[in-house]
Amino acid sequence: MSAAGIPVPEGEGPVRGVAGPTGLLDVLGVASVVLDTEGRIVLWSPQAEELFGYTAQEALGEFAARLMIHEQHVDLVVKLFADVMETGEGWAGAFPVRHKDGSTRLVEFRNMRLLDDHGDVYALGLAADQSTVRRLERDVALSTRMVAQSPIGLAVLDTDLRYVSVNPALERLNGIPAGEHIGRSIREVLPHLDVDALEAAARQVLATGQPLIDQHTVGVTPADPDDEHAWSVSLYRLEDALGNVLGVAGSVLDVTDQHRAGVEAEAARRRLAVIADASARIGTTLDLERTARELAGVAVPELADTAAVDLLEAVVEGRRSILGPAEPALIRSLAVTADRSPDVLRAAAPPGHVARYDPDRLVTECVRTGSPVLVAQVRPADLPRIARSADAADLLARAGVHSYLAVPLIARGEVLGALELGRTRNPLPFTEDDLLLARELAARAAVQIDNARWYQNARDTALTLQRSLLPSHPPVTGGLEVASRYQPAGATAEVGGDWFDVIPLDGGKTALVVGDVMGSGINAAATMGRLRTATNTLASLDLDPARLLEHLDKITEGLDHSIATCVYAVHDPQLRQCRIANAGHLPPARIRAGGPPEFLELPTGAPLGVGGVAFSTTTVDLEPGDRLVLYTDGLVETRQHPLDERLNALLDLLGGPDRPLEELCDMLLRTLHQPDNADDVALLVARVQSPGQEG
Repeated sequence: MSAAGIPVPEGEGPVRGVAGPTGLLDVLGVASVVLDTEGRIVLWSPQAEELFGYTAQEALGEFAARLMIHEQHVDLVVKLFADVMETGEGWAGAFPVRHKDGSTRLVEFRNMRLLDDHGDVYALGLAADQSTVRRLERDVALSTRMVAQSPIGLAVLDTDLRYVSVNPALERLNGIPAGEHIGRSIREVLPHLDVDALEAAARQVLATGQPLIDQHTVGVTPADPDDEHAWSVSLYRLEDALGNVLGVAGSVLDVTDQHRAGVEAEAARRRLAVIADASARIGTTLDLERTARELAGVAVPELADTAAVDLLEAVVEGRRSILGPAEPALIRSLAVTADRSPDVLRAAAPPGHVARYDPDRLVTECVRTGSPVLVAQVRPADLPRIARSADAADLLARAGVHSYLAVPLIARGEVLGALELGRTRNPLPFTEDDLLLARELAARAAVQIDNARWYQNARDTALTLQRSLLPSHPPVTGGLEVASRYQPAGATAEVGGDWFDVIPLDGGKTALVVGDVMGSGINAAATMGRLRTATNTLASLDLDPARLLEHLDKITEGLDHSIATCVYAVHDPQLRQCRIANAGHLPPARIRAGGPPEFLELPTGAPLGVGGVAFSTTTVDLEPGDRLVLYTDGLVETRQHPLDERLNALLDLLGGPDRPLEELCDMLLRTLHQPDNADDVALLVARVQSPGQEG
């Protein structure tokens, strides 16, 4: 059956039987007139009545020449009529005809002789208004020339979506002659396009009459089977003058250049988005490992399915590394990320692990030359040069690593390490665009990693210096059981200048010191060391605490305008007293046996280094079993809570059950000190022993 429901004889292809009216003859308004041998009108069609203005009753039986032809043309018409009737040869041409209303119009005629079954002869005239015929001729000529010469591919499909006609431009676009299109479907002619989408769109246009404009499709055709092209396709329903659906007309324009430009623009937009994301996410702290994890987290899954960030071990240690062509590379793994690829995680060196990579390994080549290494299609022979061991190569093969990219991490002209990327789930290989993005990420991250590396080296140096300056003291001295802790600041800040000291004095007395040099880094640690040395020297003179702080104040003034806070206390077991002076420091807490904890009410005093401010000494009682807690502000201060609230929290903790001093120190640090606190902590806790308990 055809789309119109008319039976189609088997094997005959297109419909050959009766079809619905097209309306073209109605547009032409072709009139039919039959004359007998004498030239009288014997048949007169309704179209003739419309064209000439005479009704059938007025025209039948009349001489046609006299009725419709001006007197000056009658002889010529009679001769033409006689020639047709005598010779049987038809005549065609345009002739002026007189309308009933008296006007004259040009009419296109086709005249021919007729013979009926009785042998009688008649003349048939087919006539149409010449202006209408010329208009249709112009329209057809224009359409024909436009279709033939248009640079846009044009095609007409019937209601079964089979090609009826194609223009030369579409022949060139498809790479198939026009004759091989006719009668075939899109799927048969161009199987490598998205045929389902195209046919669905064409059926929608047939059903609704709504045109489809500028739908893009991508694929390959015989015209260029090796390269993918993009086309803009527009579809329109074709109807005749009576509204009968004839099929679908389609225009096809090659927009490959625009498509590629769009793809490149989208890739550039994606690169910019990834780079912007990297700028926001990488380097949020100066922690080396965290910065490496942030880089890997940006690379996966935006760019790759797996990422590893590695640094040369010499670089981690603060040394410059230059590898020769035959030298292996000692590489420390900092971060590994894999998107649903557990085998890749097992194949990679765990973070913190240092592995030796032979000179032929690709990552070694990357860090030695400072150039990226791209293996778009990983072959089995490539895996041993990518993996750190034979077992790791097997795991990478099992994970399906099919594309590999390593880019160097370079900062300030020095190769720090490499960013290694792999694809497992993403079926596309790494491209030059991916390499460009990876290099941009590596360049931005390398600066952050280098900053974190130098910061960590400086912090480690300061921490080592500070720890070397802090005392080691016996757990029991001068009638006191003592425990202490030093906790460096979180990774986001440098080492500070907090310190504590336990100084044995003559007469069984003991000096307890806790102080905090303002600032951070090596300078603060060095100032702390000088103040601690000065405190030890002054303490040996058995000075009153206030007098000792006055000397420290003068010393601090000479240390490059340094400022420090300090609490200095001297415990006398014989008097069961403690004399305390405060230089701008937080008050110590006392826990009396059987009583609630309390902060000692001491004159705060000015910080050391201010100068010109007097200090005072306060005497407090300390009975056996009493505990004294000295601390720096890093234990209690935070950015989120008021200081009073934090000090109350300290008292609440001290009011808990009695516990060993070492356990108490750990509990206070664990509960109060925030991991990301930008300040370090010194903590000193002393318990008064009963007479004869020491030793």
